[in-house]
Amino acid sequence: MTPPGPEGGRAAAGAMAPGKKIKARIKRTLPVKGPQAPTLSELMRWYCLNTNTHGCRRIVVSRGRLRRFIWILLTLSAVGLILWQCAELLMNYYSASVSVTVQFQKLPFPAVTICNINPYKYSSMKDYLYELDKETKKALETFYGFSEGKSKVRRSVDEWNSTGSNFFQQIPLLKFEDFSKTATDLHSGQKRKIEGSVFHKDSSIVNSGDSNDIIGFQLCDANNSSECALYTFSSGVNAIQEWYKLHYMNIMAQIPLETKEKLSYSADDLLLTCFFDGLSCDKRHFTRFHHPLHGNCYTFNSGENGTILSTSTGGSEYGLQVVLYIDEADYNPFLVTSTGAKIIVHDQDEYPFIEDIGTEIETAAATSIGMHFTRSRKLSKPYSDCTETGADIPVENLYNKSYSLQICLHSCFQKAMVDSCGCAQYAQPLPAGAEYCNYKKNPNWMYCYYRLHEKFVKEQLGCQQICKDACSFKEWALTTSIAQWPSTVSEDWMLRVLSWDKGQKINKKLNKTDLANLMVFYKDLNERFISENPANTLVILLSNFGGQLGLWMSCSVVCVIEIVEVFFIDSLSIVMRHQWQKAKKWWNDRKRDRSGKPPQAGDLERQGHDNPVCIDEDLPTFNTALRLPLPQDNPLPRTPPPNYSTLRLETAFTEQLPDTLEVGQH
Repeated sequence: MTPPGPEGGRAAAGAMAPGKKIKARIKRTLPVKGPQAPTLSELMRWYCLNTNTHGCRRIVVSRGRLRRFIWILLTLSAVGLILWQCAELLMNYYSASVSVTVQFQKLPFPAVTICNINPYKYSSMKDYLYELDKETKKALETFYGFSEGKSKVRRSVDEWNSTGSNFFQQIPLLKFEDFSKTATDLHSGQKRKIEGSVFHKDSSIVNSGDSNDIIGFQLCDANNSSECALYTFSSGVNAIQEWYKLHYMNIMAQIPLETKEKLSYSADDLLLTCFFDGLSCDKRHFTRFHHPLHGNCYTFNSGENGTILSTSTGGSEYGLQVVLYIDEADYNPFLVTSTGAKIIVHDQDEYPFIEDIGTEIETAAATSIGMHFTRSRKLSKPYSDCTETGADIPVENLYNKSYSLQICLHSCFQKAMVDSCGCAQYAQPLPAGAEYCNYKKNPNWMYCYYRLHEKFVKEQLGCQQICKDACSFKEWALTTSIAQWPSTVSEDWMLRVLSWDKGQKINKKLNKTDLANLMVFYKDLNERFISENPANTLVILLSNFGGQLGLWMSCSVVCVIEIVEVFFIDSLSIVMRHQWQKAKKWWNDRKRDRSGKPPQAGDLERQGHDNPVCIDEDLPTFNTALRLPLPQDNPLPRTPPPNYSTLRLETAFTEQLPDTLEVGQH
């Protein structure tokens, strides 16, 4: 007997038996389970019975409402605990831990900037400040009843002859009689009604003191006289100094920079002696830069020539030692009320903000400043809101130094000043194309400046929201100690020697109140490096997530993938399929309504129906399929009876096998 050829096999495979056709049709009419379920409820039931998480399965298979409720409560509690613990892990992942490393090595010496508290020599500035000083003395005589005497210095600068005594007309000093906004003009002595809604400068103390002791001034908008701001002070000293500084900045803004550098102190004027690391130094080791409020300042070890000095030994003998000539007799009596110098220790790439964080040095004393060096490094986003270089901050750096928070805040305010007032504030660098404010060109700048500064202090200008801390910075922690210098027994010979050293430039004997001794040194060579490191890595985060899922729901990565597949992919496909069926049915009904044709029986048959018999979980058998009832309202044909000829056993061989013939013969 020869087996059937390949063509016969393909023909047999292509022709499906009638029994297989009936089975395929039954499968089409039975409800579908698993990921291909037609409804969400069937999909969820299938998931609960087949998932690896035990809680969901117990909800479905448990008998009794109480037991099922308990399992629902336990499962939801476990899910809540997982979400809480995972949220804690996620927040902990974005936190940082701080590590401190201490190193012993040769340290670079920082830049040390020194300024005289008095910015300009008063003897050189009297020509420019003659009218202002004259009216200030008149205000003191009028208000307090004393006079410093008439000034013997006459004006010699022609451009200031035409200014006139108009300082009180521009910003009049006022004495408040009571709280009804009635004040006396100190210049004219006349009483007048004061209009102003803004009280500034010690306004919280106004109601606690005697109204007769209150003095201040009024600033009004030059374009709108009804817009005024009233600034009051509980002390006449503060009021007169503030009033004097406003006019002083207006005068200095009109003097060229080259002239102001000549009016201030030179390196030879300020520095008497210098030692660093046990070796002598001089003015060549100092770099001059002009500060608007402090005049000529000098920076030791600025690194401008590309060389940064370092030290390998700690202690006062191996740091910077300088003796400063303060010249107290040439101080401006109205601008500054203290004597000495200001210093700041900073990095070579940082701008020295003397007015903000400077340390004052006392005269007739030896001031020792010990340093500890710390280098800090913070993590940027998402761990903290810091910036690496400031390139992502929308504020122009006006200082040409490395980014810092102070540089950003000052630059932001200066930019707002130029935009709002049309000119730049004198104490900060000039933006490109701008000029400093003065009365002649900007008569409204004082009122505009004060209102803008008030917004800046109240954080209404937006600068505090824009500017960020730098991620990396260097810091020198300072410890200051003061001793009397020179001592009583050494005062005579030291002052004689220093006067002889200085004799070529001055014609007087030095007084100890004109001198200040300064020492800046490392207390030790311990460099502390503070850095932020992520408290958790990605591997630790995933491990913690897996531990929480396994502890509360006996879940693994496969289980999570299963949840994603069922609750997102399969659920979404079911919803989309239902929407597609609705849209398709609506489209068919619309076409049928237009054509006027009744619905065909084949359309209803293709839609299928739920079989009420096969509601259990067991697979249907052939006998149960024969007992499937028809829907009551739909005229669907019954399942045809089976073709019994197909149930006959037909052999696949046309001839009897030889071995069976032998058995038959026996």
